[in-house]
Amino acid sequence: MVSPAVCVSSPVLERTQRVAWLFYERASHSAATTLLQMQIVINNIINKICPETKKTDKHEVIRVTGLKTGSEAWWQSKNGPEWTREKGHYRVTFWWRDPAGTQKTSPLKRVWLYITGVTDHHQNARPQSLERIPDTDVWQWQGAFTPQWRGSYCFIPSVNDDDFADAVFHGEQPDRLALREGWRKLLPAAMADPLNPQSWRGGRGHPVSALEMPEAPVQPGWNTPATPGNAPVCFEWESVRLNNRRRVWVFTTGEDSPERPLAVLLDGQFWAESMPVWSPLTALTNAGKLPPAVYVLIDVIDMAHRNHELPCNPDFWQAVQEELLPRVNSRTPFSDRADRTVVAGQSFGGLSSLYAGLNWPERFGCVLSQSGSYWWPHRGGQQDGLLIEQLKAGDLTARGLRIVLEAGRNEPLIFRANQAIYAELHPQQPVIWRQVDGGHDALCWRGGLTQGLMTLWQPLIH
Repeated sequence: MVSPAVCVSSPVLERTQRVAWLFYERASHSAATTLLQMQIVINNIINKICPETKKTDKHEVIRVTGLKTGSEAWWQSKNGPEWTREKGHYRVTFWWRDPAGTQKTSPLKRVWLYITGVTDHHQNARPQSLERIPDTDVWQWQGAFTPQWRGSYCFIPSVNDDDFADAVFHGEQPDRLALREGWRKLLPAAMADPLNPQSWRGGRGHPVSALEMPEAPVQPGWNTPATPGNAPVCFEWESVRLNNRRRVWVFTTGEDSPERPLAVLLDGQFWAESMPVWSPLTALTNAGKLPPAVYVLIDVIDMAHRNHELPCNPDFWQAVQEELLPRVNSRTPFSDRADRTVVAGQSFGGLSSLYAGLNWPERFGCVLSQSGSYWWPHRGGQQDGLLIEQLKAGDLTARGLRIVLEAGRNEPLIFRANQAIYAELHPQQPVIWRQVDGGHDALCWRGGLTQGLMTLWQPLIH
């Protein structure tokens, strides 16, 4: 029998180990006691002796390493990525189980690891694959992450050697276009981590899982148990101006009142279905951190419509004001005051939110922009985007607006564009500028969304 190695990051390490080893010595004489059973009991002992360790992340504190790598008991001990503390960061290990077994029976040649802001195209990083531990069904990859890191990831198993063009692996940096094309072809086959219970369908439609380091910032409302509240109402909006039809969700908190503030959330289908925002909004309202409000979530229809309607499109915002909001107001009253109205979005939605505030400040007085694509329409980033140009020329002004601007340090092009537009906005109007330790990622945006609403509506919270 292989001896278990118990590792506990706690001041009572020696006491814990003595008890664990005492159990091991006794249990080892019983043929009926399996290593997995021993592991469970030892972990229970540790939790009872060291209650303070419960405050430390479950992926980090307790390790029983005596199980044979790749055995059923070993796999049962895994619940997603694991990490250990190193000097100023965490060393994270990702695991993936090959359903076809070892290299003798499996056709797989790669298991690509797509970590938003680390190995994705926004970082312009060379593609990373997990490596197989020989003669096992275990694939693994290790990387260093800051203590505040938060982001999503997914696996893409492949039987090919040529998923990416040679230009991706040659030269000082990968060819950006070749890299984007390689990921574009691969991502439809992406899968979430089967070991990780926190998974969802990302903005691009493929499954992803969550990775959150122990010191990642608190995300208001998202770290609380499910909170019952009003059910959202979904209806079809057929726009005359836009000549299309889409879903719209209306969600309310508190009692009906014509003074309730309004929030317009772009990419509404994501916040309604992939990562439902109802419970966090309800919890924060009940706690007095958000005022009772009306939320209007607008579906993008599909990527083609999104790419056309969100980037600085006056017809879209005219249709919202002339067609959609009056229809909602007739059923669910809300305030028409600009200083009580938030428009919020991410990526193209972040760009669109600020565009709406700059062009119709009398209606949209509060802007929440996350990872706004202010490079548009010049993707290469070699010249200023349209809104930056217009602000520089004095064609637009931010005076009177309340703006929260947020971007991730691990989305270089967008981060630089956000810094550039902040430089133009700030001299005109104080702007709340937040730098996030993450990438172009809904797992980061969700916390920024609720925090941004709390910030912009602070004057309304009693």
